[in-house]
Amino acid sequence: MLGAVGCVPIAGYAQLAGAAAIPESLDGVWGLRFDPQLTEHPLIAGVGAATSAMADSMTTTTGMDVSLKGNAQLRRYASIVKGDALHYDVDTDKADAYGHVQLVNDGNVFNGPDAYFYVDANEGTISVPRYRFYLTGGWGSAQRADLVDNERTVVHHGTYSTCQCESDPAWYLRASEFDMDTGSDEGIAHNGVLFFQGVPLLASPWLSFPLSGARRSGFLPPTFSFSSTNGVDVALPYYFNLAPNYDLTLTPRIMSKRGEMLTADYRYLQPNDSGSISVAWLPHDAITNTDRYSIAVNQTWKLGSGFGAYVNYNRVSDSTVVTDLASGVAFPTGSTTLYQQEAGLTYSNGPWSVLAREQRWQAFTSDSTYNREPQVNVNYARYNVGGFDFGAEADATRFTISTADATQGSRFVFNPYVSYPIEHPGWFITPKLAWHFAAYDLTTIGSNAPAGQPKTFDINVPTLSLDSGMRFERSVRLFGLSYIQTLEPRLFYVYTPYRNQSFAPLFDTATADFGLAELFMPNSFVGNDRVSDANRLTGALTTRFIDPASGDERARFVLAEQYDFHTPQVTLNVGDPTGTVARTSVIAGASYKLGQGFSAEQAVEYSQANHYLTNAEAGFGWSPAARQVLNVAYRYTRANSTLDYQPVNQFIVSEQWPLLHNVVSVARVNYDMSAHRLIAGLLGLQYDTDCWSLGVAFEKYTNATSTTVPSTGTRVLMQLQLKGFSQVDNGLLNQFRANVPGYTPASTGNEPTSRFSDYP
Repeated sequence: MLGAVGCVPIAGYAQLAGAAAIPESLDGVWGLRFDPQLTEHPLIAGVGAATSAMADSMTTTTGMDVSLKGNAQLRRYASIVKGDALHYDVDTDKADAYGHVQLVNDGNVFNGPDAYFYVDANEGTISVPRYRFYLTGGWGSAQRADLVDNERTVVHHGTYSTCQCESDPAWYLRASEFDMDTGSDEGIAHNGVLFFQGVPLLASPWLSFPLSGARRSGFLPPTFSFSSTNGVDVALPYYFNLAPNYDLTLTPRIMSKRGEMLTADYRYLQPNDSGSISVAWLPHDAITNTDRYSIAVNQTWKLGSGFGAYVNYNRVSDSTVVTDLASGVAFPTGSTTLYQQEAGLTYSNGPWSVLAREQRWQAFTSDSTYNREPQVNVNYARYNVGGFDFGAEADATRFTISTADATQGSRFVFNPYVSYPIEHPGWFITPKLAWHFAAYDLTTIGSNAPAGQPKTFDINVPTLSLDSGMRFERSVRLFGLSYIQTLEPRLFYVYTPYRNQSFAPLFDTATADFGLAELFMPNSFVGNDRVSDANRLTGALTTRFIDPASGDERARFVLAEQYDFHTPQVTLNVGDPTGTVARTSVIAGASYKLGQGFSAEQAVEYSQANHYLTNAEAGFGWSPAARQVLNVAYRYTRANSTLDYQPVNQFIVSEQWPLLHNVVSVARVNYDMSAHRLIAGLLGLQYDTDCWSLGVAFEKYTNATSTTVPSTGTRVLMQLQLKGFSQVDNGLLNQFRANVPGYTPASTGNEPTSRFSDYP
C-alpha cells in the first residue's frame, strides 16, 4: 500500500524505565505533557504496516513500480529509505536508492552513495557507508554494509568507535569484517586491530564487544597490575554464558615472580536452590616452592514446608595464599587464618526455628577454634501473649579441636526467658527474667584446665533486668532554622548473682566489645560458657535535632554511664584479675550534618575506675558536589594485654577531588602515630572523557598474621576503559570504593536511547 506523506504507525522500543519514562504534566491533568522519549505502540496482530512515499516528483507504472526523484523517501514501520532518486518495486518489495542515500533500519542509520533494500525483510546493501548504531551510539565507515535482517548487519572493511569526535576518535576498531547482531547484543570483529590515540593496542583474528549491557560468552577484558610480591601480573578471563541462570568464568593468569595460575568460578540460580564454586590453583609457586590453591563452595536449598539446607566449604593451601594471590579486589591489611567448613539443615515455622549443623575450621593459628561436630540449636519465641513475651533456646553441641592436649566434650544449654513490655506514647518499661542452664560432659581434660576439673557438672545462673525510657519533644529554632528536638533518657538495671564458672571450658565464649550497644546487654560475655555476675545500672541521655519538613536527623548527642555497684567476680580465664571486667565507664558521642555536604561523628569512652581514655574516634566528611569528597578520621584504642587488645593510634585521610579538566585525584593514608609509620596508602589519578577513561594508582599495603611479623608490599594498579567496547580492570574501582567513603566513579558511557531519537 502506498499513501500520502504522513505519520506511520510504529511500535515501541522505549529505553527509559521507571519515573524517568513518565511524561511530565505542564498544566495539571488536562494540560500538555513533556514525554522523555517517543513511546511506540505495537501493531494489531494481522494488520500490516502502512507504507508512505514522498518526493519532488513521482511516477508510477502499472501500479507495480514507483519512481521517486528529488528528496525521495520511502517509509514503512521502523524502516526508512532516502535518496536523490528512488525506485520501488511493489511486487518484490525492493527499493533502489541513488545519491545521498540514507537507510534507517530499526534505529540504526546508514549513509552512502547508493543502496538497495527489501523493505519488509529489512534486507539490503549500501556501498561506502557511514553508520551509527542506536544501542551504543557506536559509529564507523566501511566499503560495504549488508543488512541481513532487522537484527544483524555485516560490515566489510570498516571501523567502529563510540567517541563523539568522528574526525579524530580517541579509540577505534578496524577490521576486515564486522558482524553486528543486536539480537544477541554482540559485535564481532574479524581480523581486527584496536587503535588507541592512533597507536595499535591490540590485534586479533577475532574480537567481540557488547552492543548493550546483556551477558554474553567470550573473552573478558584482560587485567594488569604490578606488585613487589607478584611482579607483572596479567590475567585473561573467558566467560561462558551457559544459560540465563548459570555461568562459568575461567581465568588463566601469569605472575612473573610466581608462575602460571588458573581460576574457575561457577555460579547458578534455581527457584529453590542456588550456589557457587570457586577454585584457584597455582601448580608451583616459584617463591614458596609449593603448590597453592583455594576452594570455596557455597550452596543453599529450599526444601519446602519451612525446611532448608546449606553447604559453606572453604579450604586453602596455606595461611597467606589469599593475600599473596589477591588480584586487587580488596585493600589487603591482613591474612585470614580461619576457613569455615560447614553443612547444615534449617527449619523455620512460626515461633520455631531449628539449626542442625556440622562445623569445622581450617585454622592457621596456635590458638585454634573449636569444631561443632555436630550442633543442634532450637529457638522458640512468642510475643504479646496476654502482654507477655517469652521464649527459650536449647542447644546441644559436641566440641572437638585439633590442638593437642586440649579440653573437649559436649555441652547442653537451656536459656528460657519471660518479659512484660509496657509501652505507651512517650515512655516504656520492660521487666525481664532469664535463666541460664549449662550441663557439660567432657571427654578430654586439657593440661591448662584448673585443678580438680570434673568431667560432668552443670551451672545455673538467673538474671533479672529492668529496661526503661522516656521521649520528650519540642520545637526549637537554632541559627534561624526550625527543628524538632527530642530528649530521650534511658535507665537499664541488671542483677545476676555470682556463680562459680571456672570449671567451664571456653568452647565458644569471649569478652564482649564495649560500646554504646553493649551498654544495654545484661552479660559482659558473648557465648554460652560465661554469664557475668552483675549489680549494674546504666544511664543514658540522648537528644536529637530533626528537620520537621523532611524527617532527616540533623544532629544527635549521647551521654551514657555504666556503674557497677560491686566488682564482678566472673572472669573469662581463670586467674584473670577481677577488675578487668568491671564496667564503670562513661561514653559520649555526637553526630551532626551541616550545610554544603559537611558531616561529623565523634565518640569517646573514659574509664572512671582506671582514670584513662579507653577508646576515642572522630571523623569528618565534606562533599560539596559530585565527585568531591574529603574524609578525615582519628582512631584510638588503649592497649589492654589482659584482653589481648592491640593498641590503635591511627590518623586516616581519604579524598576524591578534581584537579584539572577531566582529571580527578583519589587518595587514602593510614598513619600509625605511635609507631610513626605509614600502615597503608593509596594515591591515584583518574582521567575521564566521553568515550574513554584511564585510572592509575600506587598502593602500599601491610600483611599481618598472628604468627608472623607484619610485612609490607607495594603495587601499581591501572584501569583503561574504552566506553562501549571494553575495559581493562584489575579492581581499581573497587579499591577506590573501599578506601574512600563516598567515592563516586565516572560515568560508564552514554545511556541507550530510543531507536527513534534520530528519526529523520
